[in-house]
Amino acid sequence: MTTSNLFSVAGRVACVTGASSGLGRRAASVLAQAGAKVIGVARRGDALRDWQAEHGDHCAVVEADVADRGCLDQTVAQIAAPFGSPDILVHAAGLNARQPADAVTDEGWDATLAINLSAPFFLSQAFAPAMQTKGWGRIVNFASLQSTRAFPAGIAYGASKGGVAQLTRAMAEAWSDQGITANAIGPGFFHTELTTAVFADPERAARNASQTCIGRNGEPEDLDGPLLFLCSDASRYVTGQILMVDGGFTAK
Repeated sequence: MTTSNLFSVAGRVACVTGASSGLGRRAASVLAQAGAKVIGVARRGDALRDWQAEHGDHCAVVEADVADRGCLDQTVAQIAAPFGSPDILVHAAGLNARQPADAVTDEGWDATLAINLSAPFFLSQAFAPAMQTKGWGRIVNFASLQSTRAFPAGIAYGASKGGVAQLTRAMAEAWSDQGITANAIGPGFFHTELTTAVFADPERAARNASQTCIGRNGEPEDLDGPLLFLCSDASRYVTGQILMVDGGFTAK
């Protein structure tokens, strides 16, 4: 392999959950622009179809709730239908209910863990056998600053993202000897739907930026390189790791 194609995903089939908005949409677009056949999955069909229209025939969409385990078999079949079973899984779908500990509800807790923690595992479990047969696969989970830090009104979200960190290590232990790497990206503060409340307060956003080593919050393009690294042969000896894309927030 030459360095010119070390980071290539051309011809690979990638599935990205949460592809209708935010970092999930960015991830789906980056992989499509890099030559992968991409299936975008989310609950909002209109937003998914808008994304698909931007990228053409090598992209497909599946309108589904990945947290609904009762529909998992149907969702898996829909994902595999356009291009075959995916080589790359990017689990970007997420929920942050922002409920203080004393106000956490059963519904809020269950919904948060279902989409942030359970969905990445069960979807990966469904597609792992096909990856094992090929001897090649890439699983990229989405961790968080809250995988290791406690933030106000983040107890359910933090519990789920702490779980994602350990899930990533456990996936690596289970499947990496069969050619499947499992890693996670841990974004810092990026302006997405999940962080609208943070960026609606300029003082708070500036304070977060000042806590990074670089001195600013994340821009969408900051995700591109780390994602392509973890989805390509460039990371073939990297597994079970959480790559913090946070401008040095967790280092300071």
